[in-house]
Amino acid sequence: MAAGGDHGSPDSYRSPLASRYASPEMCFVFSDRYKFRTWRQLWLWLAEAEQTLGLPITDEQIQEMKSNLENIDFKMAAEEEKRLRHDVMAHVHTFGHCCPKAAGIIHLGATSCYVGDNTDLIILRNALDLLLPKLARVISRLADFAKERASLPTLGFTHFQPAQLTTVGKRCCLWIQDLCMDLQNLKRVRDDLRFRGVKGTTGTQASFLQLFEGDDHKVEQLDKMVTEKAGFKRAFIITGQTYTRKVDIEVLSVLASLGASVHKVIERRIRQELPFMATENIIMAMVKAGGSRQVQRFLEEEVYPLLKPYESVMKVKAELCL
Repeated sequence: MAAGGDHGSPDSYRSPLASRYASPEMCFVFSDRYKFRTWRQLWLWLAEAEQTLGLPITDEQIQEMKSNLENIDFKMAAEEEKRLRHDVMAHVHTFGHCCPKAAGIIHLGATSCYVGDNTDLIILRNALDLLLPKLARVISRLADFAKERASLPTLGFTHFQPAQLTTVGKRCCLWIQDLCMDLQNLKRVRDDLRFRGVKGTTGTQASFLQLFEGDDHKVEQLDKMVTEKAGFKRAFIITGQTYTRKVDIEVLSVLASLGASVHKVIERRIRQELPFMATENIIMAMVKAGGSRQVQRFLEEEVYPLLKPYESVMKVKAELCL
């Protein structure tokens, strides 16, 4: 995996936001190396499935492709793209250069978005898989914080004005509740992701029907086999050249919602509200009893069950990265 500091290399996604805030793992998922290596993996999966379904592709060609998945000549690819003015064909030629026996069957029947869009979907899925356990870990640590401070009084606000007393633990549960909603929404969007699959230039699969001499059953099997190889349970039945961009909108929407939750916690609740501590003994006793009861019930009924699938990941010591 690429080192996190070298943001000018092909192993790392290049952005000021990435260099300041993103983990090395997340940068690598969005890097050129990961992207173009995934293109090659998609070409291999396509060739394997086409061979299984009867196209004249040899084991030697398949093995040659397997042996060169990591052997990416970025300089040659850049030169090819300058010459061809087409990023996908540039990498087809670059891959073919190190796989001369397989050159004629790389990208067979496919369109640019076979690698472009399917790779984007794989990247979205894998990036969400990095984010989900980290968010679960944040929630778990906030739950510990809330439990420890379930009876610690603090001043609550309504209409941005000091109002009645509450407890720090109960206040923290409000943040946790928002983050739990974000965790559920991120998991839903991740699980709802569908593969574009093997659809051809305009989504009609015409090129694959031609390759398989009109056998639509084999074309459907091809789509299913590549989808399963990519680790997706479902593929879109209908696409155009691309998968529907509603997918991107849904992913961005839940990420924006998570960002809003974190901003709300840091900017308003922690910075502005927690410094107000109560001192009245009688009111403190009343608040302690109510706050502690609510915190315990909330954590046991809503938070801990939601975190259970992430327990094994949260046991691993890691840096918080949102």
